[in-house]
Amino acid sequence: MISEQTILVVGGNAAGAAAAAKAKRVNPNAKVILFEQSKYISTGTCELPYVLSGEIEDLHSIVFFDEQKFYQEKNVKVYTKHQVEEINTKTKSISVLSLNEQKRYEFSYDKLILATGAKAKRISNLSPELTNVSSLKSVEDVIQIKNFIKEAKQKKACVIGSGYIGLETSEALNKLGFEVYLIEQANEPFPSADREIRQLVKKILNEKKINFLGNAGNVKYRIANSKVVELLYDGRSIEIDFIITCSGFAPNNSLAFQTKLETGKSGGIKVNNKLQTSQKDIYACGDCIELKNFITRSDDYIPLATFAQRQGHIAGENAALGNAFYQPVIKNISVKIFDNYFAQVGLTEQELQSKKIPFVAVAEAVPNLVKVMKESIPVFGKILFDRSSKKILGASFLGGKEVSGYADIISTYIKNNIQAQQLANTEYNYTPPLSPFINLLSVLGRKAESTR
Repeated sequence: MISEQTILVVGGNAAGAAAAAKAKRVNPNAKVILFEQSKYISTGTCELPYVLSGEIEDLHSIVFFDEQKFYQEKNVKVYTKHQVEEINTKTKSISVLSLNEQKRYEFSYDKLILATGAKAKRISNLSPELTNVSSLKSVEDVIQIKNFIKEAKQKKACVIGSGYIGLETSEALNKLGFEVYLIEQANEPFPSADREIRQLVKKILNEKKINFLGNAGNVKYRIANSKVVELLYDGRSIEIDFIITCSGFAPNNSLAFQTKLETGKSGGIKVNNKLQTSQKDIYACGDCIELKNFITRSDDYIPLATFAQRQGHIAGENAALGNAFYQPVIKNISVKIFDNYFAQVGLTEQELQSKKIPFVAVAEAVPNLVKVMKESIPVFGKILFDRSSKKILGASFLGGKEVSGYADIISTYIKNNIQAQQLANTEYNYTPPLSPFINLLSVLGRKAESTR
């Protein structure tokens, strides 16, 4: 029987909730306590744009647990609205501020798990005091933005940043009848994607009448009564109701820095394959850590909910004296862009170039169904592979829902070191309402085979 322990978890979303529940399952005798700074735990953050658009009607449907339900089902004590202010590694204790009572409490631990997540990057020339500017990172953010929407008079909104969240947010506001101005410092939208994808996304935005403002590093804002009321861009003056910032995320690691835990280039906490930090009794998981990239074998920062939840299970098990290991990962991510879906797996062309990894690219666009099917649309695919070994390094797809399956197949190829030309020799499922006679992956495999 495992001895009694006190395991404290800081952070209550995907990683933290998973870690706390797993620790209690592995060691039922442990005293497991979870602390969350906000009002909510175990929320669905990827669903936030769809709550905003109304596609998910009930905001509370993405709050999967509250304090009481988590205790009843997981036997874990939860303190929401409690901010962990300090970690004392010598006494193995934490100092916690109750935000409601404004009182501080001390809790001792045998093992501590940090799951502090990520924070939205700030826009330097937009003060946090502005009352009509918000990020889209939390349930509280959605509540605030919904209030902006109710009070909007011009029905004009600005979204800053055209990455994954920026594109989803622009679509949500467009569906709500807003005229959307999408600001991006780069020349084209979706700057992290490959060139062909960026151009296709720009075409989609034009078709959907999203006002894309590229090269917008010098955009200015006119402020009145603590609100941004106007954008000044390229000699134009544009009245707006509110701004949503979607300029990316960074590890939320003030506690880790204060505790002098080892961190990497991204500011993420460095962990070993058991998710231990540089302090052996402190584990970390989720969007606050760096992880090992399967392709490069170097540390990387990839804040994805699926990774966070799996890391939570491993950190929780090991904190409860288990022996689980986290393996290197392959980035596999997708996003809905109006009537299209984008999926990207492995490394992008830009990432390969920046890391000076030589590669060959092949690309093609084919129908996703047999042409005579009225639902048939073009799907674009591109794979990147090593010229000599033919091992796949990355891929991008833009089309219908089939792109998710394509990305999963490529991920499996990468994980198992299968050469790119074998895509041409794989047997793909076929029926006219579901798939094309010749699969896009087969076409790309033939192109890879002919490349010398």
